[in-house]
Amino acid sequence: MPTKPPPFTATPIGVVHSRLRNQAEAPKNYSESTEIATLEIYPPYRDGLKGLKAGQSILVLFWLHEARRDLLQVYPRGDRSRGLQGVFTTRSPMRPNPIAVSELKVLAVRGAELEVSGIDVIDGTPILDIKRSLAPELDNAE
Repeated sequence: MPTKPPPFTATPIGVVHSRLRNQAEAPKNYSESTEIATLEIYPPYRDGLKGLKAGQSILVLFWLHEARRDLLQVYPRGDRSRGLQGVFTTRSPMRPNPIAVSELKVLAVRGAELEVSGIDVIDGTPILDIKRSLAPELDNAE
């Protein structure tokens, strides 16, 4: 078995427009956030939004472009009393591949822009993918 997998690429499908300008302003987790933001989807991927409606919950994968990638152990939520933990046991943004996932509520769909609530990433964060919520029965789509 090879020790290093073959290279691959991931292409952002869009970008976040948020009032959050730096990591210190960002909520620790989407489940604690009431922040509203706009997800701009780039032209080649806009057809993928067909059928998306206000009221639905979506899972959004982000590339945390400003996160450190050289740490494998962190203090969860910065709380040193909890001891060092491996990043794979936390939701820390600092990890070898800084991919984040957030479950967001769609407030409005305006062409290629989605207004969402619950954002926990900063302005300019690349969007890697959007998926339907794992619990679609919880949607309140109109």
